Amino acid sequence: MNKLKITSGALRGRTIVTPGGDTHPMGERERLALFNMIASEIPGALVLDAFAGSGALGIEALSRSAKKVVFVEKDRKAVSRAIKKNLVDLGLNETSEVFGIDVSKFTYGGRFDVVLADPPYDDFKIDGVVYLVKYLKESGVFVLSHPGESPGIEGLILDKSRKYAGATISVYRKTSD
Repeated sequence: MNKLKITSGALRGRTIVTPGGDTHPMGERERLALFNMIASEIPGALVLDAFAGSGALGIEALSRSAKKVVFVEKDRKAVSRAIKKNLVDLGLNETSEVFGIDVSKFTYGGRFDVVLADPPYDDFKIDGVVYLVKYLKESGVFVLSHPGESPGIEGLILDKSRKYAGATISVYRKTSD
């Protein structure tokens, strides 16, 4: 297992473990850029961290005063060895909920202010990402980390996009239900 540092907020400088294997944690520079792009959206927000891996994106959101983060990750080892361990180690259990299932099978009774989606690049499928749009509140922010150009996503308007090496971070806004 490798370690990552939290880039900002109340937990800045603290480390979390990554599960290794097939997960690809977003680098520090990219995470910092992502959260700088949506900084005003995070305080008090209900956030979904889809394809969570180590939980780094959701933990960054909690560090920056998100109200609650829901983590969704299908890799059971990543859930037990990384996400849950990181949440316990950082004292974040009260402000988080973890689902160890595939994103396409995820169901939730509420809607999110912010959706963070960092799906695997080696098998990138826009369908798995589009499924999550229904969980986004009107005027909510949808952040997608992906290879190549920013895909069009029905019901969302591309607000901004930045390229970092082989990755693109696209920020969309939901216009209406």
